[in-house]
Amino acid sequence: MMKGSAGSTLGIENGICIEIKNRVWEERRPFMAYIEFNNVTKEYKTGETSIKALDGASFSVEKGELAVILGSSGAGKTTALNILGGMDVPTAGGIKVDGRDIAKYNKKQLVGYRRTDIGFVFQFYNLVPNLTAIENVELAAQVCRNSLDAGEMLTKVGLADRKNNFPAQLSGGEQQRVSIARAIAKNPKLLLCDEPTGALDYNTGKQILQLLQDTCRKDGITVLLITHNSALAPMADRLIRFKSGKVTEITCNAHPTPIAEIEW
Repeated sequence: MMKGSAGSTLGIENGICIEIKNRVWEERRPFMAYIEFNNVTKEYKTGETSIKALDGASFSVEKGELAVILGSSGAGKTTALNILGGMDVPTAGGIKVDGRDIAKYNKKQLVGYRRTDIGFVFQFYNLVPNLTAIENVELAAQVCRNSLDAGEMLTKVGLADRKNNFPAQLSGGEQQRVSIARAIAKNPKLLLCDEPTGALDYNTGKQILQLLQDTCRKDGITVLLITHNSALAPMADRLIRFKSGKVTEITCNAHPTPIAEIEW
């Protein structure tokens, strides 16, 4: 079950999203989730040992939402993000993105999916050290159709005057801004962020989170952000809690808090 912004409970019945308010069932609108992660299992085997990184995990995210995936280390967050991003495949279950079941894709289809539909932002920036900031962004933009202008993306993240600097000449926060510019220059459908502020100090981390929140709000990109920091929950349109490979709670927030107002 899901919780609404005022603590109401959301459910699905016959394809319709319904809300329980004072025990009255109200029809809302057809539930057409942009992302459907349905009963996904991921099992790793080493000899006779088997480990379930995901154990029947299910969640959904609608287009244009900023979803925060929260959980402790080993809860299955990164495994879920890797599968959603086409970098890994499930042992069982279905994953639909914009109506397409990527769990059924072959290797060639997954390459195309990662290339055109997904933007990745990692904890460590993964920039090419001997390329300038703008060259790093251009490198990603060259491999996909309908890419956006690299210079404009660097301007969007506040680095127009640093575009000709090499990664070693940039601070950690600036390098992460380059990695975000590189991701959104692909003009992706999904922006997947795995602990994007984990290597940054508090103030720089808030700037990066503000940039991601703005990217979702202003550009309409669906953003999924992994974190273990529960204080970030109010910034999300949708909070998805993981524990022991399962989704334990999904909470919807009609009025997300601007990151500038969140302290931790």
